[in-house]
Order: sequence, then structure tokens, then C-alpha cells
Amino acid sequence: MSRAPRPPHHSGDIEPMKTQDSTRRHFSLLAAAALAAAAFGLPGAALAQAKFPSKPVTIVVPYTAGGASDVQARLIGQKLSQLWGQPVVVDNKPGASASIGMQFVAQAAPDGHTLVISDLGTLTIAPSVRKVPYELDKDFAPLTILTYSPYLLTAHPSTPYNTLNELVAYAKANPNKINYGTSGLGTNPHLAGRLFASRLGLQWTDVPSKGGSQTIQDVMQGVVDLQFNSVFSTASHVKAAKLKALAVSSAKRLPDMPNLPTVGEVIPGFVAGGYQGMFAPAATPPEVVRRINADLVQVLAMPDVKARLVELGAEPMAGSPEAMRTFLREDRERWAGVVKQYNIKVEQ
Repeated sequence: MSRAPRPPHHSGDIEPMKTQDSTRRHFSLLAAAALAAAAFGLPGAALAQAKFPSKPVTIVVPYTAGGASDVQARLIGQKLSQLWGQPVVVDNKPGASASIGMQFVAQAAPDGHTLVISDLGTLTIAPSVRKVPYELDKDFAPLTILTYSPYLLTAHPSTPYNTLNELVAYAKANPNKINYGTSGLGTNPHLAGRLFASRLGLQWTDVPSKGGSQTIQDVMQGVVDLQFNSVFSTASHVKAAKLKALAVSSAKRLPDMPNLPTVGEVIPGFVAGGYQGMFAPAATPPEVVRRINADLVQVLAMPDVKARLVELGAEPMAGSPEAMRTFLREDRERWAGVVKQYNIKVEQ
């Protein structure tokens, strides 16, 4: 449930970070600045950039294949490979709520040839709910926020509720009868479900998996009943009638699903979603960070990439490494407040 930079101070609800329009304007300016910096950098920096990449680049995805991070890694990686003249390989390293893949990249050579795409909320929530084998501030160099995608609240087609209100009524009448699938303990979807249940006084059982795509499969197969997961990853399954959608977590209803209510229509102020971002190891040279950032901004501005992301339910959000760093700090502080207010705990 990560947010765009500078989220408002809040009273505990999950709220949008300013408005999406102001966020878009903010990132547009930052994207232009990133391109300008790349074009007019120091001669020494330009020389160093010319040497990158000197070999194939690996983008680590700390989740199973098929989720939002994985799909974006493959789409963006293909374009980067064309820009760089080097293969860009996507390597899925799921497990431990993204910690395995994140730690792998934290320990990789800091030369820009090993990168990671992750759901940012997973990383900003983690310090408040569990121990992780890395420090976000010290072990990684932020590159850019990539996209935002709201969540769909979806259920297995056989479940006895077909609307958001029916779900709430059923859950209240049948405490602990619903198995709620999550992409891992302490992840965005996990806390979205916890907060949803807490606000409405519901009780259900959290069932973690190795990643968002695995959770989708678990719901479609009836292993679990319910999930919050990105529009990016679930909309196609809803259209194929393999999942049924009960609500969307954005501030407004989706244009292509106008009859689907927002969660905020039942829980005022509830806005959630996933922000994907890319990192390099912490000691990556600044000129390489600038080069990768500028190329990511360029890729996300390509008409075919933008069209594909929007088609999948994701909004391109490319900006500067500095904006991403600010977002990470503020979102971590925000989530610490939510975890404390609602006494959200994660069993290790």
C-alpha cells in the first residue's frame, strides 16, 4: 500500500498521497529533470556512463513469476536491453516476504549490473512488523518509482457473497470462516486485509504465500477465499470469470469497471495500492544511478510501454532517485503509525 511521495499526515486510515493529479505533475517535473541531468552531466560522468553496461544485466524480482513486479520487470527489461545493447535477464527469487531477493541484490556487486524491482510498500512496512536481513536506507540506491496500481478485492467464484456488503455481512455472521490470502506476512496486501477487517470488526484467518501471483492461484483454486491484489495482476482473471471482484481500493471507481464500488464507499478514506520501484546496490556509482534512472524515465515514456501499463491497470510514475528516497522515508513513518494504532502484529 505504498504511496507516491509526500503522503499526508493521517488519523490512521489508508489515505491517498495528496491527489493522483498532483502526484502526476510532481513526477512529470522530476522525470524532465532526470532527463536533463543525463543530457548535461559532467564529462567524467558521461565517460563512466558510456562504459555501462559492460555485460548482461540482471533484474531480480523477489516474488514468484506472474505478479506485478515480474510483469513490469520483463516489459521494462526488454526495452532496456534494446537501449543498452546488452541482454537483460529477469531472475525470480521469491520467499520470506521479498527478503531473499532483496538481500541477494544488497550483497551483489555495486556496478549497476544487478538490480531489483519490488513493491515499495512491502519494504516500508517491514521495519514495523518484522526483522529483515537488510537495511533499506543503507543497502540500496533508489533508482525510481515505476508505477502505481490499485488493488482489487477479489474472491473465489463459489464464495457465498457477490458484493462488498454481502462479504461484510457474511464475515460478521461467520467469524474466522474466511481464509484471506496474502502475498506474505507484513506485505501491502496483508496489511490492507488486516486494516479492512479491523475497521469493520471482522475476524478471518491470514494465509500467506510466496508472492502475489501464488495468492491469485490459491484463490482461483479455492485454497483461500479472498485477497487484495493489484488490478495489474487480477483484472484479466476477473474478465475470464476465474475470480469475482467485490471492490477496488482506489479513491474513485475504475473507468473500465464503473459498477465496481470502491472500498471507501464502505470504509471512508480507505485507499490502497501497490507502487513498484527499482533499486541498485547501495554503493553503485552516482553516474551509473543517473544513467539507469534516465533510461528508465525514457522507457516509461515510450507510447507502447505506457499503453501496455495502462491496459494492465498500472499508472507510470517515473521520477528522480531523490523523490523515491523521500517517499520511502515518509511511507515508512506513516506505516509505523498505522501498525501502532491498530496494534497489527505479524507472527514470525
